[in-house]
Amino acid sequence: MALPAGFTFSQASLQDYSDCPRRFQLRYVLGVRWPAALDGAAANERAEWEKKALQGAAFHRLVHQHTIGIPEKTLAQSITDPDLRGWWQAYLDTPPPNLPTEVRRSEVRLSVPLDGCRLVARYDLLAIAPGQRAIIVDWKTSRLRTKRETLETRWQTRVYRYVLVQAGAELNEVSALTPAQIELIYWFTNFPQQIERLPYDDSQYIDDQAALQTAISEISARDQELWSLTDDLKRCRYCTYQTLCERGGQMSEEEAPEQDWEPQEEPEDWEIDLEQVGEIAF
Repeated sequence: MALPAGFTFSQASLQDYSDCPRRFQLRYVLGVRWPAALDGAAANERAEWEKKALQGAAFHRLVHQHTIGIPEKTLAQSITDPDLRGWWQAYLDTPPPNLPTEVRRSEVRLSVPLDGCRLVARYDLLAIAPGQRAIIVDWKTSRLRTKRETLETRWQTRVYRYVLVQAGAELNEVSALTPAQIELIYWFTNFPQQIERLPYDDSQYIDDQAALQTAISEISARDQELWSLTDDLKRCRYCTYQTLCERGGQMSEEEAPEQDWEPQEEPEDWEIDLEQVGEIAF
């Protein structure tokens, strides 16, 4: 049971595979969107997750609208949710410091070819001083502040910086970006003064390219009827497919992993017109 023809990889799909190959198969290979219904405590927990995900999406829209020039006052008048209002004020009062102002691109997607496949990154904000430096900013609305060591190993960090090296020339006035010119900033709505800065270098870039090639090759070669389930049951707590795998409710809340409330991209989100995406040529 192979990948769909023309499948495009993203940080979300790669992270799904790392967390649980069966989740990847259900979501991206089989296209399962509506598994068996949850009930009781699990249903309430899932409803809370979806609420937080919608709040996160609303915050991203606000920042995007602000970046493209809609006045703060106009945007503030549209906010009715108290959590969202607090996040918005934190963004206004304590934005990421010292960002380049020459080029600002919000909600931009870049695409590159990699080993016969495509790899896409969707950025919350790119701030670039052409020929000097490029800062990736990612807004995080999770309740907890994710640990640095976790952020460093997640596919989001690896994909975002790698793709910008490969496909950022157009935004850098046609001059290719070097790894040393790139930095990724994670900014947390609940901890606006505790940003996490992750610089890049040539060694990390080489390691990321090798890791991406290995992961994509492994996924592309899988043809089992049923892909393996994760051995880490903590990964099941917030999984959409926990009822299909009969793994719901097998750990306490204290045992569950830190939860990122960012909405995950559905496969159809990546069915985009690649002519509208910055990319390098084959």
